[in-house]
Amino acid sequence: MHCRVGGGRIGLMEKVAMVVVTFKRQQLLGVLFESITKLTQAPWRIVIVDNESSSETAGMVERFGADITRQWGKTIPDASGNDQRVVYVPMDHNAGGSGGFSVGIRKAYGLGAQWFWVMDDDVAVLPEGLDHLEKWSGSHEVIQGSRLDYDGGPFYWQYHFLVSLGIPDPIAPAGFGYAGYKVMNTMCFEGGMISRNVVEKIGLPDPRFFIYWDDTLYGYLASKVTSPIIIPDMVMRRTREIANWDIAGVRQLNSTSDMNRYYIMRNRGYMARYFMLHGDYRPLLFAIGTLATCAKEVIRLVAVDRSHFMTGLRELIHGWWDSRALLHDPSWQPMPALK
Repeated sequence: MHCRVGGGRIGLMEKVAMVVVTFKRQQLLGVLFESITKLTQAPWRIVIVDNESSSETAGMVERFGADITRQWGKTIPDASGNDQRVVYVPMDHNAGGSGGFSVGIRKAYGLGAQWFWVMDDDVAVLPEGLDHLEKWSGSHEVIQGSRLDYDGGPFYWQYHFLVSLGIPDPIAPAGFGYAGYKVMNTMCFEGGMISRNVVEKIGLPDPRFFIYWDDTLYGYLASKVTSPIIIPDMVMRRTREIANWDIAGVRQLNSTSDMNRYYIMRNRGYMARYFMLHGDYRPLLFAIGTLATCAKEVIRLVAVDRSHFMTGLRELIHGWWDSRALLHDPSWQPMPALK
């Protein structure tokens, strides 16, 4: 049975914490905040991790918290005794998306959250987003909702990961079938929902990734202890317009930054270490996947980011070189389980 609190509905999922990571995008964050107020059910906590730690963002969060209290009222106290829904976590340095989600999930976990709905600041949640995720919470522990792109069309996302190559599967079947969902072995920190039980078993997201492949790897680890799924229901839309190359109307190759290009290559070293840990590392096939990844990024440079071709190529080579060092680092250890 559902009940209502201050105009919002409390769902069947116990203690849902939204975990939002933001960095220098206050205008987009404001759009996300507005969309949260339109949710048809009230989240238990909204944890805002501020990688910039700016007074402007802190003021926005304070006003947002007051709006949420007026709308939904206070909530069940957390482990610290706090009964405010909005929790602000300023960082003392920019830890990237990986570090931000690691800190945010750790904070929500410590407060007693049972579910973690994670997202960046450049999305807007749809009013019934939590309702759509809730439908599957009784039978699955990692649930990825579908998303709309900034132009209102469906956002293309590769839900299946070719572990031997370490790359997304470009030809994974598109249909959802009679089950109404698709099993995945990856996830995206843009709207993924994770249960406390899974976080306890696989630990927090690895902050050493900084950006890129962190959510892919987290979904891979989750697939070792449960069966993550993606559902067709739309739970959010992207709000940041990105230059892209439309490929035959089937998928898009988005613009990215030279910093991303570096981490795309470097973090394959971390990816390989986790694969080794779980017996999934195949050196030759993984090397082919690394070449394919690099080739894709060169195509991106030519088709979308040609003005950054030389600097981008340099960052790809730099990242690949550093990945080799990570691959052979004798001091490397995985993120530990929490329980």
